[in-house]
Amino acid sequence: MDYFEEKLYKIKENDCFRSIKNITAKDEKFVFLNGKKLLNLSSNNYLGVADNQKNLKEFLKSQDELYSLGSASARLLSANLPVYDELERTVAGLYNKQKALLFNTGYQANLGLISALSNSDTMFLADKLVHASMLDGLKLNKANFARYNHLDYEQLEELLKKYSPKYKNIYIVSESVFSMDGDIADLKKLCELKEKYSAKIILDEAHAFGVFGPNALGIAEQDGLIDKIDIIIATFGKAIGSMGAFIVSDTAIIDYLINTARSFIFSTALPPMNIAFSLWVIKNILPNTLEQRTAMLQNADRLRDNLINNGFNTLGSSQIVPVILGKSSLALETAEYLQTKGFFVLPVRPPSVKENSSRLRISLTTQVNENDIVELSEILIYS
Repeated sequence: MDYFEEKLYKIKENDCFRSIKNITAKDEKFVFLNGKKLLNLSSNNYLGVADNQKNLKEFLKSQDELYSLGSASARLLSANLPVYDELERTVAGLYNKQKALLFNTGYQANLGLISALSNSDTMFLADKLVHASMLDGLKLNKANFARYNHLDYEQLEELLKKYSPKYKNIYIVSESVFSMDGDIADLKKLCELKEKYSAKIILDEAHAFGVFGPNALGIAEQDGLIDKIDIIIATFGKAIGSMGAFIVSDTAIIDYLINTARSFIFSTALPPMNIAFSLWVIKNILPNTLEQRTAMLQNADRLRDNLINNGFNTLGSSQIVPVILGKSSLALETAEYLQTKGFFVLPVRPPSVKENSSRLRISLTTQVNENDIVELSEILIYS
C-alpha cells in the first residue's frame, strides 16, 4: 500500500471519506441524484435565485448587450469594464462604505485580505470557528494571530489586553453567521471591545448577506452597526445565486488591497456576464425578499424547535440548522436514510468540524415551505 492509499484507507476507516455526488440536474429547490428527485437541503441558495430559469430569462431579456462568458485577463490588465465598476459602486453604496473590491470567490477574498494586512506590526484575534479561508490566510502567511474560543468574548478581551500594547494594528476576526453551527456573533459586544482597545473588526457576512437585515445586507445591518465594522466581506455565490465575492471598507484599505492582495492581482477576473447577473439580482430581486426571508427564518426556528423538543442536539438561530449526531458513521447513515426519503442532506464530518461532532447541516432556502419542514421533522424524529 503506497502513501496515498494508506492515507485514504484511514479516512475511510474513520467514515470521513468524501466523494463528488453525481447530481444529474437541478430544478430550483430539487436535485436529481441516481434518477431520484430530492429536496435540496444542502445548498446555500438561500433566496432560490440559482437554478431559477425564470430569473435567468428575465435577466437575459433585460440586457441591452450580451457580455462575454470569459474575461481572459486580470482586472489590472485588460479585464476591467464599466459593469465591474458599477457593481463595486453599488455594493459600496449599499453598505455606506467608501469603496468595494470584487474577488473571484469568498475564499480568495479572505485569503487576499489577510495576506495583504499581515505584517510584523499586526495581530489578528480570530474566533476559533472562523471559515477555513480565514484560517488558511493566517497560517499560510505566518501572520501573528491568536484564536479565542467560539463566541467567548471574555477570552477575547483577555487577548486584547495582552496584545494591544504590543502591536500597532489589532484585527478582531469573526463571521456573523457561522457556517457550521448556524449561530450568530454578538456584534454589539465586538464593537464595544473594538472601541475599548482601539482595534478594528473584519467581519465575514457570507451566510448573512441576502438573509438578514431590512435590506438583506446581513447581521451588521440588522444590528445597526455597519458604520462601526471596519471591513466587511460577503459573497455572491450564496443568496445572490451567482459567483464571486466582495470586500467593502474605506478607500485606503481597498486601494491597498488592489496593490497587494495577491489573490486579486494574479487571478483572471470573473466573466463580465457573471458580474452583470450579480448586479441585476442585487438591483431587481434582493430589495423584494423581506417576506420570503422572514418565512424562511421562521421555518428554521420551527424545525429547530421540533428537533429540540424531541431530544435532538441542535444549535444556532439562523437558516442553518445543524443536527449534531457525534459519530461520523451515524451522520453518514442518517444522511443516506434521508436521501431514501426524498431529502438531499449531507453529513459534515472532521476535519470540517471537531472530532465527535459530526452532524447533518440542514440549510433552508426561501423555497422550502412549512409542509417540507413538517415532513422532514417527522422522518428525523421517527428514524
